[in-house]
Amino acid sequence: MPASNYRGRFAPSPTGPLHFGSLVAALASCLDARSQGGAWLLRMEDVDAPRNVPGAAEAILTCLEAHGFAWDGPVLWQSTRLEAYQAALEQLLAEGKAYPCACSRKEIAAGSLRPALDGGLLYPGSCRAGLPPGRSPRAWRLQVDSERVSFDDRIQGHQSQDLARDVGDFVLFRADGQFAYQLAVVVDDAFQGINQVVRGADLLDSTPRQLFLQQQLGYSRPLYAHLPVATNGAGEKLSKQTRAPALEVVRAAANLVEALSFLGQAPPEELVRASVGEVWAWARSHWQFAAIAPERGRVWPPA
Repeated sequence: MPASNYRGRFAPSPTGPLHFGSLVAALASCLDARSQGGAWLLRMEDVDAPRNVPGAAEAILTCLEAHGFAWDGPVLWQSTRLEAYQAALEQLLAEGKAYPCACSRKEIAAGSLRPALDGGLLYPGSCRAGLPPGRSPRAWRLQVDSERVSFDDRIQGHQSQDLARDVGDFVLFRADGQFAYQLAVVVDDAFQGINQVVRGADLLDSTPRQLFLQQQLGYSRPLYAHLPVATNGAGEKLSKQTRAPALEVVRAAANLVEALSFLGQAPPEELVRASVGEVWAWARSHWQFAAIAPERGRVWPPA
Protein backbone atom coordinates (compact mmCIF):
# COMPACT_ATOMS: atom_id res chain seq x y z
CA MET A 1 0.00 0.00 0.00
CA PRO A 2 1.25 3.55 -0.76
CA ALA A 3 2.67 5.26 2.33
CA SER A 4 1.58 8.78 1.29
CA ASN A 5 -1.31 10.45 -0.52
CA TYR A 6 0.86 11.09 -3.59
CA ARG A 7 -0.92 9.84 -6.71
CA GLY A 8 0.94 10.08 -9.99
CA ARG A 9 0.46 8.50 -13.39
CA PHE A 10 1.91 7.71 -16.79
CA ALA A 11 -0.48 8.03 -19.70
CA PRO A 12 0.83 6.87 -23.09
CA SER A 13 -1.20 6.98 -26.30
CA PRO A 14 -1.30 3.76 -28.37
CA THR A 15 -0.31 5.45 -31.62
CA GLY A 16 2.90 3.43 -31.92
CA PRO A 17 5.61 1.75 -29.84
CA LEU A 18 7.32 3.31 -26.85
CA HIS A 19 10.43 5.35 -27.68
CA PHE A 20 13.14 6.98 -25.59
CA GLY A 21 11.10 10.11 -24.86
CA SER A 22 8.26 7.98 -23.52
CA LEU A 23 10.68 6.08 -21.29
CA VAL A 24 12.01 9.31 -19.79
CA ALA A 25 8.49 10.42 -18.82
CA ALA A 26 7.56 7.00 -17.47
CA LEU A 27 10.75 6.68 -15.42
CA ALA A 28 10.64 10.17 -13.93
CA SER A 29 6.96 9.96 -12.99
CA CYS A 30 7.40 6.51 -11.45
CA LEU A 31 10.55 7.36 -9.48
CA ASP A 32 9.05 10.59 -8.21
CA ALA A 33 6.00 8.71 -6.93
CA ARG A 34 7.99 5.85 -5.38
CA SER A 35 10.51 8.19 -3.76
CA GLN A 36 7.63 9.81 -1.88
CA GLY A 37 5.94 6.57 -0.95
CA GLY A 38 3.10 7.27 -3.35
CA ALA A 39 0.99 5.45 -5.90
CA TRP A 40 1.85 5.31 -9.60
CA LEU A 41 -1.00 4.56 -11.99
CA LEU A 42 -1.08 3.70 -15.67
CA ARG A 43 -3.66 5.10 -18.07
CA MET A 44 -3.94 4.19 -21.75
CA GLU A 45 -5.03 7.35 -23.57
CA ASP A 46 -6.80 5.66 -26.45
CA VAL A 47 -9.72 8.10 -26.72
CA ASP A 48 -8.51 9.39 -30.11
CA ALA A 49 -9.67 6.29 -31.97
CA PRO A 50 -8.57 7.33 -35.52
CA ARG A 51 -4.93 7.62 -34.37
CA ASN A 52 -4.74 4.32 -32.49
CA VAL A 53 -2.53 1.65 -34.04
CA PRO A 54 -3.77 -1.95 -33.67
CA GLY A 55 -1.64 -3.86 -31.18
CA ALA A 56 0.22 -0.76 -29.96
CA ALA A 57 -1.41 -0.68 -26.52
CA GLU A 58 -0.47 -4.29 -25.78
CA ALA A 59 3.07 -3.67 -27.06
CA ILE A 60 3.40 -0.65 -24.76
CA LEU A 61 2.37 -2.68 -21.72
CA THR A 62 4.79 -5.48 -22.63
CA CYS A 63 7.62 -2.99 -23.13
CA LEU A 64 6.98 -1.29 -19.79
CA GLU A 65 6.99 -4.64 -17.99
CA ALA A 66 10.23 -5.65 -19.72
CA HIS A 67 11.78 -2.43 -18.42
CA GLY A 68 10.80 -3.30 -14.85
CA PHE A 69 7.81 -0.98 -14.39
CA ALA A 70 5.04 -2.03 -11.99
CA TRP A 71 1.93 0.09 -11.58
CA ASP A 72 -0.71 0.23 -8.90
CA GLY A 73 -4.14 -1.16 -9.78
CA PRO A 74 -5.54 -1.97 -13.20
CA VAL A 75 -4.81 0.05 -16.33
CA LEU A 76 -7.46 2.69 -17.01
CA TRP A 77 -8.52 2.73 -20.67
CA GLN A 78 -9.96 6.01 -21.93
CA SER A 79 -12.05 4.15 -24.47
CA THR A 80 -14.15 2.86 -21.55
CA ARG A 81 -14.74 6.37 -20.20
CA LEU A 82 -16.84 8.00 -22.94
CA GLU A 83 -19.91 8.32 -20.71
CA ALA A 84 -17.87 10.22 -18.13
CA TYR A 85 -16.61 12.66 -20.77
CA GLN A 86 -20.15 13.13 -22.06
CA ALA A 87 -21.40 13.84 -18.54
CA ALA A 88 -18.71 16.49 -18.03
CA LEU A 89 -19.55 18.11 -21.34
CA GLU A 90 -23.25 18.17 -20.49
CA GLN A 91 -22.46 19.77 -17.12
CA LEU A 92 -20.51 22.55 -18.82
CA LEU A 93 -23.28 23.09 -21.37
CA ALA A 94 -25.96 23.21 -18.68
CA GLU A 95 -23.95 25.80 -16.74
CA GLY A 96 -23.45 27.97 -19.83
CA LYS A 97 -19.69 27.43 -19.83
CA ALA A 98 -19.54 25.54 -23.15
CA TYR A 99 -21.36 26.00 -26.43
CA PRO A 100 -21.85 24.34 -29.83
CA CYS A 101 -19.80 25.63 -32.76
CA ALA A 102 -20.70 25.31 -36.44
CA CYS A 103 -17.51 26.81 -37.87
CA SER A 104 -15.41 24.95 -40.41
CA ARG A 105 -11.63 25.28 -40.49
CA LYS A 106 -11.95 27.53 -43.52
CA GLU A 107 -14.34 29.84 -41.67
CA ILE A 108 -12.09 29.97 -38.62
CA ALA A 109 -9.11 30.82 -40.83
CA ALA A 110 -11.09 33.62 -42.48
CA GLY A 111 -12.14 35.14 -39.15
CA SER A 112 -9.07 34.55 -37.00
CA LEU A 113 -6.81 37.51 -36.31
CA ARG A 114 -3.72 35.63 -35.14
CA PRO A 115 -2.30 32.18 -34.46
CA ALA A 116 -2.94 30.42 -31.17
CA LEU A 117 -0.20 29.28 -28.83
CA ASP A 118 -0.82 25.62 -29.72
CA GLY A 119 0.02 26.15 -33.38
CA GLY A 120 -3.56 26.44 -34.62
CA LEU A 121 -5.60 29.56 -35.22
CA LEU A 122 -7.18 31.61 -32.47
CA TYR A 123 -10.93 30.97 -32.59
CA PRO A 124 -12.72 34.28 -33.31
CA GLY A 125 -15.76 33.44 -31.16
CA SER A 126 -18.19 33.38 -34.04
CA CYS A 127 -20.66 31.00 -32.35
CA ARG A 128 -20.39 32.33 -28.79
CA ALA A 129 -23.78 34.06 -29.00
CA GLY A 130 -25.47 31.08 -30.68
CA LEU A 131 -25.38 29.12 -33.91
CA PRO A 132 -26.10 31.01 -37.12
CA PRO A 133 -29.57 30.27 -38.58
CA GLY A 134 -29.73 26.94 -40.38
CA ARG A 135 -26.36 25.74 -39.11
CA SER A 136 -25.73 22.56 -37.11
CA PRO A 137 -23.02 22.01 -34.48
CA ARG A 138 -19.71 20.61 -35.67
CA ALA A 139 -17.84 20.83 -32.37
CA TRP A 140 -18.33 21.99 -28.78
CA ARG A 141 -16.08 24.60 -27.19
CA LEU A 142 -15.27 25.83 -23.70
CA GLN A 143 -15.70 29.56 -23.26
CA VAL A 144 -12.60 31.11 -21.72
CA ASP A 145 -12.20 34.49 -20.04
CA SER A 146 -9.43 37.06 -20.15
CA GLU A 147 -8.01 36.30 -16.70
CA ARG A 148 -4.50 34.94 -16.60
CA VAL A 149 -4.08 31.32 -15.53
CA SER A 150 -0.89 30.85 -13.53
CA PHE A 151 0.86 27.99 -11.78
CA ASP A 152 4.28 27.10 -10.37
CA ASP A 153 5.84 24.18 -12.17
CA ARG A 154 8.17 22.05 -10.06
CA ILE A 155 10.81 22.09 -12.82
CA GLN A 156 10.05 24.97 -15.18
CA GLY A 157 9.14 27.55 -12.53
CA HIS A 158 6.36 30.12 -12.67
CA GLN A 159 4.08 29.89 -15.70
CA SER A 160 1.29 32.24 -16.76
CA GLN A 161 -1.02 32.35 -19.75
CA ASP A 162 -3.89 34.54 -20.95
CA LEU A 163 -6.24 31.95 -22.43
CA ALA A 164 -8.41 34.44 -24.31
CA ARG A 165 -5.38 36.00 -26.00
CA ASP A 166 -3.17 32.92 -26.40
CA VAL A 167 -5.61 30.06 -27.08
CA GLY A 168 -9.22 31.24 -27.32
CA ASP A 169 -12.32 29.13 -26.75
CA PHE A 170 -10.96 25.61 -27.16
CA VAL A 171 -12.57 22.41 -28.38
CA LEU A 172 -14.00 19.81 -25.99
CA PHE A 173 -15.71 17.60 -28.57
CA ARG A 174 -14.32 17.53 -32.09
CA ALA A 175 -16.03 17.71 -35.44
CA ASP A 176 -14.96 14.12 -36.19
CA GLY A 177 -16.97 12.82 -33.24
CA GLN A 178 -14.06 12.38 -30.81
CA PHE A 179 -13.69 13.85 -27.33
CA ALA A 180 -10.73 16.22 -27.18
CA TYR A 181 -7.62 15.39 -25.20
CA GLN A 182 -8.03 18.39 -22.90
CA LEU A 183 -11.42 17.21 -21.64
CA ALA A 184 -10.50 13.53 -21.34
CA VAL A 185 -7.26 14.10 -19.41
CA VAL A 186 -8.89 16.47 -16.93
CA VAL A 187 -11.85 14.17 -16.26
CA ASP A 188 -9.58 11.14 -15.85
CA ASP A 189 -7.06 12.85 -13.59
CA ALA A 190 -9.94 13.82 -11.29
CA PHE A 191 -11.46 10.33 -11.46
CA GLN A 192 -8.16 8.69 -10.52
CA GLY A 193 -7.39 11.21 -7.80
CA ILE A 194 -4.16 12.30 -9.50
CA ASN A 195 -2.52 15.08 -7.50
CA GLN A 196 0.97 15.02 -9.05
CA VAL A 197 1.54 15.15 -12.81
CA VAL A 198 5.07 14.55 -14.11
CA ARG A 199 5.22 14.67 -17.92
CA GLY A 200 7.04 16.17 -20.89
CA ALA A 201 7.41 19.92 -21.45
CA ASP A 202 5.68 19.54 -24.82
CA LEU A 203 2.48 19.65 -22.73
CA LEU A 204 3.48 22.72 -20.71
CA ASP A 205 1.39 25.09 -22.84
CA SER A 206 -1.65 22.82 -22.45
CA THR A 207 -1.58 23.01 -18.65
CA PRO A 208 -3.35 26.40 -18.28
CA ARG A 209 -6.26 25.05 -20.36
CA GLN A 210 -6.46 22.03 -18.11
CA LEU A 211 -6.29 24.16 -14.97
CA PHE A 212 -9.11 26.37 -16.24
CA LEU A 213 -11.19 23.35 -17.18
CA GLN A 214 -10.58 21.81 -13.75
CA GLN A 215 -11.86 25.01 -12.19
CA GLN A 216 -14.98 25.04 -14.37
CA LEU A 217 -15.79 21.44 -13.43
CA GLY A 218 -15.09 21.95 -9.72
CA TYR A 219 -12.06 19.63 -9.62
CA SER A 220 -8.97 19.91 -7.47
CA ARG A 221 -5.75 21.22 -9.03
CA PRO A 222 -2.78 18.80 -9.19
CA LEU A 223 0.83 19.90 -8.92
CA TYR A 224 2.72 19.79 -12.21
CA ALA A 225 6.30 19.05 -13.22
CA HIS A 226 7.27 19.28 -16.89
CA LEU A 227 10.38 17.39 -17.93
CA PRO A 228 12.74 18.37 -20.74
CA VAL A 229 11.76 16.48 -23.87
CA ALA A 230 14.28 14.52 -25.90
CA THR A 231 14.75 15.96 -29.37
CA ASN A 232 16.56 14.92 -32.53
CA GLY A 233 19.35 16.91 -34.16
CA ALA A 234 16.79 19.11 -35.92
CA GLY A 235 15.26 20.11 -32.59
CA GLU A 236 12.15 18.01 -33.15
CA LYS A 237 10.64 16.13 -30.22
CA LEU A 238 11.27 12.39 -30.41
CA SER A 239 7.88 10.96 -31.33
CA LYS A 240 6.13 8.58 -33.66
CA GLN A 241 5.72 11.48 -36.10
CA THR A 242 9.47 12.14 -36.20
CA ARG A 243 10.16 8.41 -36.56
CA ALA A 244 11.79 7.94 -33.19
CA PRO A 245 13.04 4.34 -32.99
CA ALA A 246 11.13 1.93 -30.79
CA LEU A 247 12.75 0.83 -27.55
CA GLU A 248 14.52 -2.52 -27.80
CA VAL A 249 13.51 -4.64 -24.83
CA VAL A 250 16.71 -6.72 -25.15
CA ARG A 251 18.64 -3.66 -23.97
CA ALA A 252 16.13 -2.61 -21.31
CA ALA A 253 18.77 -2.02 -18.61
CA ALA A 254 20.86 0.16 -20.93
CA ASN A 255 17.74 2.10 -21.95
CA LEU A 256 16.97 2.83 -18.31
CA VAL A 257 20.54 3.99 -17.66
CA GLU A 258 20.34 6.36 -20.65
CA ALA A 259 17.05 7.74 -19.36
CA LEU A 260 18.57 8.29 -15.92
CA SER A 261 21.45 10.17 -17.54
CA PHE A 262 19.02 12.31 -19.51
CA LEU A 263 17.28 13.15 -16.22
CA GLY A 264 20.54 14.36 -14.66
CA GLN A 265 20.93 11.42 -12.26
CA ALA A 266 24.56 10.63 -13.19
CA PRO A 267 24.43 6.81 -13.05
CA PRO A 268 27.84 5.09 -12.86
CA GLU A 269 29.21 3.70 -16.13
CA GLU A 270 29.20 0.11 -14.87
CA LEU A 271 25.42 0.25 -14.40
CA VAL A 272 24.95 -0.34 -18.15
CA ARG A 273 26.10 -3.93 -17.56
CA ALA A 274 23.72 -4.48 -14.64
CA SER A 275 20.34 -6.20 -14.70
CA VAL A 276 17.06 -4.33 -14.95
CA GLY A 277 16.42 -5.00 -11.27
CA GLU A 278 19.83 -3.66 -10.28
CA VAL A 279 19.27 -0.48 -12.30
CA TRP A 280 15.95 0.10 -10.55
CA ALA A 281 17.54 -0.51 -7.14
CA TRP A 282 20.22 2.08 -7.89
CA ALA A 283 17.65 4.55 -9.27
CA ARG A 284 15.38 4.30 -6.23
CA SER A 285 18.20 4.85 -3.75
CA HIS A 286 19.84 7.71 -5.70
CA TRP A 287 16.83 9.55 -7.18
CA GLN A 288 17.26 13.34 -7.02
CA PHE A 289 14.35 15.25 -8.51
CA ALA A 290 16.26 18.53 -8.14
CA ALA A 291 18.89 17.25 -10.60
CA ILE A 292 16.46 17.54 -13.55
CA ALA A 293 17.44 20.55 -15.65
CA PRO A 294 14.82 23.30 -16.11
CA GLU A 295 14.85 23.24 -19.89
CA ARG A 296 12.08 22.38 -22.34
CA GLY A 297 14.13 20.26 -24.74
CA ARG A 298 17.49 18.58 -25.18
CA VAL A 299 19.08 16.77 -28.11
CA TRP A 300 19.46 13.05 -27.44
CA PRO A 301 21.74 11.28 -27.85
CA PRO A 302 24.16 14.18 -27.31
CA ALA A 303 26.64 14.87 -30.09
